[in-house]
Amino acid sequence: MELEVRHLRALCAIADTGSLRKAARQLGMSQPSLTTQLRRIENAIGGRLFWRELTGSRPTPLGHSVLCRARPIVAEMNALVTEARQEAGRTTGARLRVGSMGSQAMAGWLRRLRARFPDADPTIHIDVRADSLLQMVSDGHLDVAFVHEPEDAPPRVPDGVHRRVLVAREPQFVALPATHPAAAHPVVPLTDLATDQWMVDPALDGQEAALRRAFTAAGRTPRIVHGDYPTAADLVASAELVTPCRPTATPRPGLAIRPLLDDPLTLRLSLASRAEPATTDALFRDLRDSYVEAAWSSTAYRQWLLRNNSPLLPTRDAAPSTPPPVREASA
Repeated sequence: MELEVRHLRALCAIADTGSLRKAARQLGMSQPSLTTQLRRIENAIGGRLFWRELTGSRPTPLGHSVLCRARPIVAEMNALVTEARQEAGRTTGARLRVGSMGSQAMAGWLRRLRARFPDADPTIHIDVRADSLLQMVSDGHLDVAFVHEPEDAPPRVPDGVHRRVLVAREPQFVALPATHPAAAHPVVPLTDLATDQWMVDPALDGQEAALRRAFTAAGRTPRIVHGDYPTAADLVASAELVTPCRPTATPRPGLAIRPLLDDPLTLRLSLASRAEPATTDALFRDLRDSYVEAAWSSTAYRQWLLRNNSPLLPTRDAAPSTPPPVREASA
């Protein structure tokens, strides 16, 4: 097998994330596929490149040597692709490349961007890791990115990337079975869920650590399992577990969304770009209006905003004056 740039990119991803699972998600492939690819690369080179340990993967001495040569090649290829795309954009029309970690506000944001920039043809790239999106902005693969991260565990921001805070401290709510005793209350103490099994997505950096810190502060130890949040929603509705969720999350049958008492889990939301913040004013305003619209359409979040006199409230005129009814599973 001959080595290709995609193979070198895979090696860099494994080294950067320290995990085959995280690298596979970053590369948009399954972990078994990446494991097979790594085995073939090692066979082609003739030696082991990574030690596989319980805590992740780390380069062997041979791996370090290969990575030292691989990184400049990958960087040069990234630069070539970026410059080629920029040149193509100048000849075929402007494009607006938007990144996000996923949000109920994305549909409204894209709708507003298409209305504001009818010739820009906005495209969307979704990634669950803030670090990946910030690096794509730094490398010129994205023009802007909507990122969120645990308040006390900010990601590394590459040089030249500017961030503008949308919400400095947004609470995370909990999604729990509609039949759960705690669902009968408008606000749930974390300790009332201490015996429940919690699912977190390990690809979201800082999520599990933040949950453990919150339980430690409450004098409890959480029961945590790993999975992705689409799967978690199904398991919550089946009364198998509970999970942290965004306050703008959409309710579904069998599932209730409730705020946690004293907001022990929080996120910071921001817009990242290489451009100076002043040049992204229009993009930021459209994102803010879309986020307020999504927040104001959520029964649980709307009530939280009113109780806490949130900074989002002064711009709620961007949302419908009479919010549409939100169907929520009854407790």
